[in-house]
Amino acid sequence: MKKLLAMKRLLIVLFLVPLFALAQNNALVVEGAFPDLYINHTVAAKENFYSIGRIYNISPREVAPFNNLALESGLSLGQLLKIPLTAVNFLQAGTPAADEVLIPVYHTVAGKEGLYRISTNYNKLPLETLKKWNNLKSDAVANGTNLIVGYLRVKKDLSLLASMAKTKPADNIAKVAEVPAKTVVAKEAAKSDVSNEATTVVKNPVKENPVVAENVKKDSSPAKGAKDFNGGVFKSEYENQVRNKDIAGETGEAAIFKSTSGWEDGKYYCLHNSSTPGTIIKITSTTTGKSVYAKVLDVMPDIKQNAGLLVRLSNAAAQDLGAGDAKFMCSVSYSK
Repeated sequence: MKKLLAMKRLLIVLFLVPLFALAQNNALVVEGAFPDLYINHTVAAKENFYSIGRIYNISPREVAPFNNLALESGLSLGQLLKIPLTAVNFLQAGTPAADEVLIPVYHTVAGKEGLYRISTNYNKLPLETLKKWNNLKSDAVANGTNLIVGYLRVKKDLSLLASMAKTKPADNIAKVAEVPAKTVVAKEAAKSDVSNEATTVVKNPVKENPVVAENVKKDSSPAKGAKDFNGGVFKSEYENQVRNKDIAGETGEAAIFKSTSGWEDGKYYCLHNSSTPGTIIKITSTTTGKSVYAKVLDVMPDIKQNAGLLVRLSNAAAQDLGAGDAKFMCSVSYSK
């Protein structure tokens, strides 16, 4: 009888091991909020903090406390562990060491997330880098999409994940900020597909994202001599979007973010909570009666400065409206 029970246990373990091995070879999906990012690991047979540390290129002395566990404590088959992503094992810019390979780490798009919000949430990852890693041609991204937001760097001779290694597209932009910038950010991009000519307004900046165009000087708005684009180049796109569709309308207060975009090409951008990223909205000043057409990059960050605002638009768009740099009342319309 004892031999029969022992045989059953052995068969169960032999059956479970390949299942856990298969689970560890699924795509690595990031959890948490920057800078406390992590990926999940399901403990397989005979694993301990040290063997798991070798898999993910991280010291067990970091894994144990990150999970509120003692290093001396044992691990259970099937136990879920959080593996922290740190400067040692998580790479967003540059190249790995000669004895390392890179495993893509993904973020799963949910809700009304746009590329702007995702790039901001992951250490201000440059938009152009995010698009290049994921072979994106526009700023539209569907819910449930897995986007590469960085790479797990592992030792190719020590990690069981080495077989999942991928070649990271060459960096065409300077490094991502090495220090997490705890800033108040309003960001936009100058190209119609939201590319790397992005600009940022920050409060007490730590290190500015090198993708930020010209690192935005104290006053980047060339108010005088600005070209007149008669509402901007997205007007025709707006008309296509609203054709034969219900149009939503809102009225409220608008504010600006400083940017170098729009002044030379008429490409205006904005942040708006009610519409989805990529939507073109018509913004009309209730004072001047003028209108501009701006592409929505993302929702407005949930910060004190945005409380009560209907929309934030680039200063080039505000200049076209005759609003200057001050807050102003406006109405917006867009396709539902």
